[in-house]
Amino acid sequence: MIRTEVKTLPIVETFHSVQGEGAWTGASAFFIRLGGCDVGCWFCDTKESWVAKRQPQQRIDELVEMSIALNPAIVVITGGEPLMHDLTELTRSLKAKDLRLHLETSGAHPFSGTFDWVTLSPKQFKPPHESVYAQVDELKVVIAQAADFDWAEQQSQQVSDRALRYLQPEWSSPESTNLIFEYVKQHPKWRLGLQTHKLLGVN
Repeated sequence: MIRTEVKTLPIVETFHSVQGEGAWTGASAFFIRLGGCDVGCWFCDTKESWVAKRQPQQRIDELVEMSIALNPAIVVITGGEPLMHDLTELTRSLKAKDLRLHLETSGAHPFSGTFDWVTLSPKQFKPPHESVYAQVDELKVVIAQAADFDWAEQQSQQVSDRALRYLQPEWSSPESTNLIFEYVKQHPKWRLGLQTHKLLGVN
């Protein structure tokens, strides 16, 4: 757990692109990827983000200045696992500039910060902290095999009815797309979620 009053944060990368997943797909987005993750997903495509101390520290005011200059539709705080850090000061500083803030999290640590949109992608090997569920606008569950649907339904019961629900194929398991396709047809509360940035070959 990395919870102290911070003026800097370990940053893996920042980049301006479009949101590639979920309800905000296609929106201009500035991504702030924080270092540090103790969830350890075997299918993670950003394993370089796992060790926070390997990442350079960057001042929060610099992150705010970058966000303002790029004028994105949304600023996305992601990781790693961003909730390993206290996000109060970062989000307070960004919100003071009227920026729309989105969080992408596994939910494995207590919730902090103020956001306009929260995407929860829960993992079975380190389930979400109970404080996260009430904040969720979008539930995204990665499916690699048929047994994962049980986990998805368990998580669906923890979030509000207003939350959008996505089943996302695990990128290295081509058969998972067909599994989801058939499941969504029989369970209309769910949507098939695609990583369009990977299909387009962009960040």
